[in-house]
Amino acid sequence: MPESNFVDYVKIYCRSGKGGKGSMHLRHVKYQPNGGPDGGDGGKGGSIILRGNHNYWTLLHLKYQRHIKAEHGGNGGRDKCHGTDGKDVYIDVPCGTVVYDAETGKFICDVMHDGQEVMLLKGGRGGLGNYQFRTSTNQAPRYAQPGEPMQEMTVIMELKLLADVGLVGFPNAGKSTLLSTVSSARPKIANYPFTTLEPSLGIVEYHDRKSFVMADIPGIIEGASEGKGLGLRFLRHIERNSLLLFMVPGDTDDIKREYEILLKELTNFNPDMLDKHRVLAVTKCDLLDEELIEMLKETLPEDLPVVFISAVTGQGIAELKDILWKELNSESNKIAGIMAEDTIVHRDKDLGLLPEELRSEGEDDIDFVDEDDMEDVDDLDDFEYDMEDED
Repeated sequence: MPESNFVDYVKIYCRSGKGGKGSMHLRHVKYQPNGGPDGGDGGKGGSIILRGNHNYWTLLHLKYQRHIKAEHGGNGGRDKCHGTDGKDVYIDVPCGTVVYDAETGKFICDVMHDGQEVMLLKGGRGGLGNYQFRTSTNQAPRYAQPGEPMQEMTVIMELKLLADVGLVGFPNAGKSTLLSTVSSARPKIANYPFTTLEPSLGIVEYHDRKSFVMADIPGIIEGASEGKGLGLRFLRHIERNSLLLFMVPGDTDDIKREYEILLKELTNFNPDMLDKHRVLAVTKCDLLDEELIEMLKETLPEDLPVVFISAVTGQGIAELKDILWKELNSESNKIAGIMAEDTIVHRDKDLGLLPEELRSEGEDDIDFVDEDDMEDVDDLDDFEYDMEDED
């Protein structure tokens, strides 16, 4: 089976550049034996910078680039020559990428907007040459500064999809079928559970050239918030959706109970999800008659809009679009979206669950860095004399 191009989890090693050392040089030329200090400053090391890019929708470009290193700063030279600055390295990531420290599990940053830049690792500053230390009482300083050391870190990058509507339901609930019906997306559809193992995005067209983005999230099961059925991997894509569309098949024994199980899993994973607007869609209604539908309406929850749909026959699809558009553009949903963006709190990763998470994502291999690449800062000589002949 060919490997998927959708990658939402990578672990990479990053290293900034060290600062160049300052030069300890005394000018000693013909007819000017005591020229004084003229050692230049070292250049600054390159930094590692994250940059949001809306043209990316996956972390695939980072999956096979496990070591990202910035250039070191150049050393200072004689005649007050400044060392070259190391080039900064920009890592383009999709909007919605969250970064954690792989060793401690601590949250580092969140890249949400196109063009947003976040300094991940800062390059070391260059050392000052002995020219900077000259004074009236010390006219020939025979010392200079070394450059600041580099910074290094192994980070975990997680992509959380940004969508207007997220489809939430058990496996084989008809989520992929609905997305293929209302948009041009073509997710894999089959009559068995866990057909969808990766999220899919589709643009749903509405009246007057209006549209919204719908995300097909892989099915979650009871216990998903504890990691069952790749639950942690799937649940994180629901956090950034503005509206949650719960989908329960009409031939289920207890529709309300399944909805409550799904809601419980979301709450256990992130209690803030209870603040999102919710809509319940009862799918596969082509298998139900009118009398049975009326009976089911009496048993459904009353705290959210409910619509009966069939993606195969098109029943209720227009009504579903109207409800989704109304909920998305409601004033309370807009205010909640603005507040969530400003007050979103990222939890650190549980170190007890981190090894299991890395194994499930195929990122449990430890990346070692060759010692040859870890260049130590050379010790400065006490001083040096360079003889120049000047006519």
